Amino acid sequence: MIRARNVSKSFGDTHAVRDLSFSVNEGEIFGIVGPDGAGKSTLLRMVAGILPPNKGSIEVGGVDAASDPFTIKENLAYMPQRFGLYEDLTVEENIHFFGRVFGVSRREIAEREKGLYEFSRLGPFKDRLAGKLSGGMKQKLGLACSLVHRPKLILLDEPTNGVDPVSRREFWKILYGLLAEGVTIVVSTAYLDEAERCNRVALMYEGRFIVTGTPGEIKSGTGRTLVEIRPSDVWKAEEALKESGEFGFVIREGRALRFFVDDAKRADRRIRTVLSRKGIRAGAAETKVPTLENCFMEIISGGGNR
Repeated sequence: MIRARNVSKSFGDTHAVRDLSFSVNEGEIFGIVGPDGAGKSTLLRMVAGILPPNKGSIEVGGVDAASDPFTIKENLAYMPQRFGLYEDLTVEENIHFFGRVFGVSRREIAEREKGLYEFSRLGPFKDRLAGKLSGGMKQKLGLACSLVHRPKLILLDEPTNGVDPVSRREFWKILYGLLAEGVTIVVSTAYLDEAERCNRVALMYEGRFIVTGTPGEIKSGTGRTLVEIRPSDVWKAEEALKESGEFGFVIREGRALRFFVDDAKRADRRIRTVLSRKGIRAGAAETKVPTLENCFMEIISGGGNR
């Protein structure tokens, strides 16, 4: 569905996207995960044909996005972080407006309305002004407006940013429903737990994909073991382990410390030695299953390359 080759985009001295090459298969959810400023929004705008790359090319369904943006938009929906809903129009009026913008006839919009209301659960609110909706409902209305022309590819730029956990879960249920219908979805997010729900994930940092794969492949791809300790003084223990320079990036989670090691048994002995010198007690280091967040922090800290 998408093929990008050596794509770069700069704004003056700011390099937003750096020499990216990747592909997205038909009928999958592809997640682009990274912090603010990683280049996620710029990349999606280039895929949507809104921004031309300074270098390289992006094809959507075999069509070059920069040279023929109007052709790709027939089968594409792009939902930016702040979707341009008209807050002084009702839910129904917004759907009809965007349908007409996409060239859908009034009769077809009327036929599709029922399905859009069913998946979004906005039927009871169709006469409510968009400006009076909650954040989660606005996002679902934005998605409904994006889908009125039945695109084959949906680009979603941090669609659940600032949305409550219940609405986030409902939004992802909607995405899985679309996936079952064969729609290809590319979603950017800063939430690592959402990346776990994607078929494949690209971890983006400073304009580059630092690793791409299924969530399982990424979590097993560091080649190192995640261990956890619960010291008597978590603050002093964290400081002592960092000062030693032996344990890379230390992650504090409540009263526990987590970090990646090459050998769990050998690390357990070294941990006890380092902490005992500071008068800190700790139980045995326990091996844990890493989250994508753990792996992301390990990789960008350079630990994944040791």
